[in-house]
Amino acid sequence: MTDDHGAWATGAYGAKDIHTPNIDALARGGVRFLNAFAATPVCSPSRMTYMTGELPSTHGIQDWLLPRVSYGDESKAWLEGHPTWAEHLHRAGYTMGFSGKWHMGNDATPQLGFSDWSTVPGGGGTYLGPEFVHNGVKTKPERFKTDTVGDFALEFLEKQRDKDRPFCLFVPFYAPHTPFDATPAEYSAPYKDSTFPDYPDLPARKDLKLSLPQFIGSKAAKLGYSSLITAADANVGRVLRKLEQMGVRENTLVIFTADQGWNSGHHGIWGKGNGTKPYNMFEESIRVPMIWNHPAGIRKASTPAAMVSSYDFFPTLLDYLQVPYKLRKTQVGRSYADIVRGSESWGRDRLYFEYSYVRAVRTRNLKFVQRAEGYASGMYDLEADPGEERNVVDDPSYARQRRAFEGELTRFFGKLGAPPIEKWQSTVRHRLPENPR
Repeated sequence: MTDDHGAWATGAYGAKDIHTPNIDALARGGVRFLNAFAATPVCSPSRMTYMTGELPSTHGIQDWLLPRVSYGDESKAWLEGHPTWAEHLHRAGYTMGFSGKWHMGNDATPQLGFSDWSTVPGGGGTYLGPEFVHNGVKTKPERFKTDTVGDFALEFLEKQRDKDRPFCLFVPFYAPHTPFDATPAEYSAPYKDSTFPDYPDLPARKDLKLSLPQFIGSKAAKLGYSSLITAADANVGRVLRKLEQMGVRENTLVIFTADQGWNSGHHGIWGKGNGTKPYNMFEESIRVPMIWNHPAGIRKASTPAAMVSSYDFFPTLLDYLQVPYKLRKTQVGRSYADIVRGSESWGRDRLYFEYSYVRAVRTRNLKFVQRAEGYASGMYDLEADPGEERNVVDDPSYARQRRAFEGELTRFFGKLGAPPIEKWQSTVRHRLPENPR
């Protein structure tokens, strides 16, 4: 899992000059979902949804966790009481390893059945030799952060060599999240002469408050973002080569995705859902890469068009691995394991999204974004206006559809036990950030 990585910024999804050869190879040899989305366009709540299959109003994390809330005096194991796929795999006999960004509370402490645990507590920070907590011991390898995540991942894999038990390794990279403070030359070298054709050079939005206006048109920001993606890709390659050396690659399921998307000039902004005020649900903020690769079990070069969400990940993973589970009322996802196995049938035509005071529903051709806190709502005809340049929420010709979406969101969240959107803060279990990140 990468962090703040839009699907657009991946070679397998059409990037012209963002180098991701290892991820692209996974896509060529597996299933590349064309319409995969994160249910929340910011890190902590999105990760909680991937883990639990629940939306923020039921798992209770409505925004990114402040460092002191994720690691410190105010921290808790925010996932406690919300069953996760990791706990199911642990109970099914898997040895569980973790290396990378947690950012879901009690960051330095192994949780949910993980026996091997390496992380930089707090969720963010520098790429220049940060301090990790590796199985309870603080260590500062003086290495580039992304490579250190890879190092600890390989260390876990080596421990599994010649063992009979199945294992699960979760590797959520910090890259390409800001800051763009350091990337080894080997990862930035491919961009020496790049014109960065994947980055729109649009003027900064005037109708929205921007959280990263300094990045608009910045070649350094483009270089930093691209280089960090290439660094993560290189470490994906290290993991894959290690699996091959161990002789287990053929029967090891590898899944690649991102916690949410990112805008790099798209719509005249830099950032994700909180890259603007009010918060946005732009396609680039929510659309993520989602690739499943299992040489022994998945047909190659499949590109299903089914719309799938991060809240579907919980049932899909357990279904595919044939690990028993039972969904609770608040787990809104459904398994798409049959699509991974080759089925063309899906039958679902809409997805739901939530981020603090924003809720949304997306169909194949329409997106309705509902906002509280006095902010205006929005609706976009994705077929006629794929760039989401024209807000048709007040267009009389869309009035009937708007009313239908408003009622649909009320019913959907009501069935989960969530309050009306105006009372969204009553669902929050943590201290909210004071400013956009």
